[in-house]
Amino acid sequence: MTLAMMRSGALRGIEGLPVDVEADIGSGLPAFNIVGLPDTSVQEARERVRAAIRNTGFEFPLRRITVNLAPADVRKEGPLYDLSIAAAVLVASGQITDRFTDTALFGELSLDGRLRHIPGVLPFVAMCAQKGIGSVVVPMEDVAEARSVGGVRIYGLDSLRQIAEPFESWPDAPVVEVSEGDCTVLEAHDLATVQGQEHVKRALEVAAAGGHNLLMQGPPGSGKTLLARALPGLLAPLTPAEAIDVAKVYSVAGLLNRERPLMRERPFRAPHHTISHAGLVGGGSHIRPGEVSLAHRGILFLDEFPEFGATALEALREPLESGSLTISRARGSVTFPARVLLVAAMNPCPCGYYGDPVRACTCPDATVTRYQRRVSGPLLDRIDLFIDVPRVEFKELTGETTGERSETVRARVVEARERQAARFHGTSTVANSEMGPLDVRKYCQAQLEAAAQPLLAAAMQQLGLSARSFHRVLKVARTIADLAGSERILTPHLAEAVQYRRRGAE
Repeated sequence: MTLAMMRSGALRGIEGLPVDVEADIGSGLPAFNIVGLPDTSVQEARERVRAAIRNTGFEFPLRRITVNLAPADVRKEGPLYDLSIAAAVLVASGQITDRFTDTALFGELSLDGRLRHIPGVLPFVAMCAQKGIGSVVVPMEDVAEARSVGGVRIYGLDSLRQIAEPFESWPDAPVVEVSEGDCTVLEAHDLATVQGQEHVKRALEVAAAGGHNLLMQGPPGSGKTLLARALPGLLAPLTPAEAIDVAKVYSVAGLLNRERPLMRERPFRAPHHTISHAGLVGGGSHIRPGEVSLAHRGILFLDEFPEFGATALEALREPLESGSLTISRARGSVTFPARVLLVAAMNPCPCGYYGDPVRACTCPDATVTRYQRRVSGPLLDRIDLFIDVPRVEFKELTGETTGERSETVRARVVEARERQAARFHGTSTVANSEMGPLDVRKYCQAQLEAAAQPLLAAAMQQLGLSARSFHRVLKVARTIADLAGSERILTPHLAEAVQYRRRGAE
């Protein structure tokens, strides 16, 4: 046999695409060529495969070898094709039997034939399960990640030498399950540790229950950062489907915990304001997800909000509206998921004390205006909750009373999320913040009591709400009603939602 074909894959965003690895051994001067739109790292596979075959006791054919990676219009990147190329060469040269018709192979080879870790294993295995491929071979250190996906038999190998052994001798193990245990809330991040700021805690509860974006503004030391870091303890845990979705992003980025590949807690990302545009939204020569996508189904906390670069901030518009992020390059475009709960914190001015009753602001009015305009109106229009965080008074700091613990608030949030899950069952919508115009009309406007209509009309006129902000007020009111266990949106629910908007935010 001089022709062999193996199955492998390529990445597009966080989704795997099937790739066939074909090897042909023909007559002619010895040569080893790889075609099919490979990048430099794939071309380098020739030397790794040649050395690995020789150093594991096989014979590298001294003939004309052509390897084709099909389809040819999909760019192939990374060393993940080493194992499939080596297996195809060994089958084509008759050194091992072809037992891989229903098997996909992924793995980088070292020069001595050992298999090394590769990023993106989870999306590849998910692709194989979707395409009906029965088994997948991966490096041993990637087995736990690969077994996070059900419906596929996973084999982990340490060395290329094992490729000649029968399947029965390869280790196999059950699928990894997402732990159903409750998330533990770190004591340092419990809401009860924050003195005062009860109105801010309430806003955090609403944000967690409906997935609403939040902007906190206040002087330094008022507790904005501490409150933001308490928010993860209020969120409902990831569902198994969401855990797989998040794990795909981390797998592609090479940040997945190999021992615990499926996370139960929602991501919390807090990049520094000096982060680059590519670091925040993704990019690079080999496109990788940025902090926005790494916060998918979790929290993206941007402290010192106006200090971030203007281009980086404006790039947030798309993911905040659509829940995804498309990065375009000359070689094509890649879409990453980015359904995040944005929590932003900022000072009112460069010195931080504009409007503070105790310390005088040293900034000229023009400087204050220029500072606040760093965050554009269209971006502010995508934020649901605007909260002033004043300095904490002496009595509150020294008082013995504490507020509710995070676990108590979280129980209410989980109940509200369960109501939303029942409401949106059978659709792609997960939380109230994701509702489209038709859903807003059905679940918000149609459920708004008649007595609340004048308040809504007055808010629309006096706050100068845009159509987007009008819908966001109704979505927040729907969440407040869910927290109260009410099917109807009552006047108090709408009144609370309206107070979270502010004049000039549109």
